[in-house]
Amino acid sequence: MLPVAASADVIRERQWHLASLGVSRAQELSMGDGVLVAVTDTGVDDRHGELAGAVVEGKEFGEGASGDGKDDTDGHGTAMAGLIAGRGLPNGAGVLGVAPRATILPAQTIHSEFGGSPTNLAAGITWAVSKGAKVICVAAVTTEYPEVRDAVAAAIRADVIVVAGVGNAPKNKQVGFPAKLPGVLAVAGTDKNGDHAAVSATGPEVVLAAPAVDIVSTGAFGKYVSGEGTSNSTAIVAGVVALVRAKFPDLSAVEVIRRLTATATDRGKPGRDDEYGYGIVNPVAALTAELPGPAPTVGASPGGAGKGRGTGGVGVGWVVVGVGVVGAVAVWWLRRRTR
Repeated sequence: MLPVAASADVIRERQWHLASLGVSRAQELSMGDGVLVAVTDTGVDDRHGELAGAVVEGKEFGEGASGDGKDDTDGHGTAMAGLIAGRGLPNGAGVLGVAPRATILPAQTIHSEFGGSPTNLAAGITWAVSKGAKVICVAAVTTEYPEVRDAVAAAIRADVIVVAGVGNAPKNKQVGFPAKLPGVLAVAGTDKNGDHAAVSATGPEVVLAAPAVDIVSTGAFGKYVSGEGTSNSTAIVAGVVALVRAKFPDLSAVEVIRRLTATATDRGKPGRDDEYGYGIVNPVAALTAELPGPAPTVGASPGGAGKGRGTGGVGVGWVVVGVGVVGAVAVWWLRRRTR
């Protein structure tokens, strides 16, 4: 993401995704109160005004790491946190997150100077679960490692919703890891018209879609950033998950995912497809719909989780762009810089 040369009072106007998804109406129903959202990323700089009071002490992962997860020199994790739980500034200025009363738990698993690793990610996910996170936002794709697979599976068993980006095209030609794992809420990207975004990967594991293009958020060092990529759509959906978990605290993770897929706005081919999954996330419908029948079983494919298809499996996915390498292991951050 690139810095935005704009003052805080015009930033809110540039957050087009809020109006597109009806977020103001959704926030009349839920603000994400009490939901802890882990952001496994480059850290979160809570010195940004919109994140003041929204970020608890986290943890840095990696050899010799000892930080609290708040040293974000890259800004990617801070941008994700802003999209999820930015609290805005006085007089309606600055970045407003989808769930502004949710709390961010930073798990710094990627470092701007030397990248990240799957083992860091696995450790971050496991730690976030132990700290009580109910949602984990993974806005990156990585090499397939059994440690990550095991950590994601354990999180799902613990009733945690893992939201992961599908990856950015053309680098990612199919849904990346860990988004493609069973049970993960894999998120693809759309543009301002609600069409499939060219930057977004596609595949049978896609569960939902959300805005990914020209997304403005908080950056490191008090700056604002703008960019495109499935990182953005992943964070936006993580915010919607927080709204639903706050509104319906007794629902299981599987039931929350079912609510999201069953109420998504269908686009593309009727029913589930490889570009949109079950459709574009619809926060208001997810918070208001009455859903008949049993919740689906989390399985290896997304078939049947919503849109009147009955019970079935819920797919899972993951994403990252901008390369960091540790040894032979690469992690790609899920973003593209706009110019």
